[in-house]
Amino acid sequence: MEGRVEYAAMRKREMNCCQAVLVAFSDVLGKDEAELLRIGSGFGSGMGTMEGTCGALVGAIMVSSLVSERGEAMSNSRAIVPRFRELCGGATICRELKGVDAGRPLCSCEDCVRNAVRAAEEALGVS
Repeated sequence: MEGRVEYAAMRKREMNCCQAVLVAFSDVLGKDEAELLRIGSGFGSGMGTMEGTCGALVGAIMVSSLVSERGEAMSNSRAIVPRFRELCGGATICRELKGVDAGRPLCSCEDCVRNAVRAAEEALGVS
């Protein structure tokens, strides 16, 4: 659903990457925005997580774990990661996504957020 993808990218301007992905799935998660902001408050502040996993990807995996039973969540997460990597040109770490030391131009956090939402939608079968 392009609406969810664009909504998440728009929200990135007001919150960290993880929070933007979580809020985009508020209808699926059945949680209000304030609760989702708290859940994702420590994850994915863009360049601040350059050595860790992309915050948007963390958000997509959190969505999977919040809506799925344990075994299904693991399976969904295993589907999300390679799809996100494919959409983001092979990267899952913010440092790689930003092109730092990789000879690529910087991508925007909004692109990462869009890709994470797309990957989660596909894995979870929602739109």
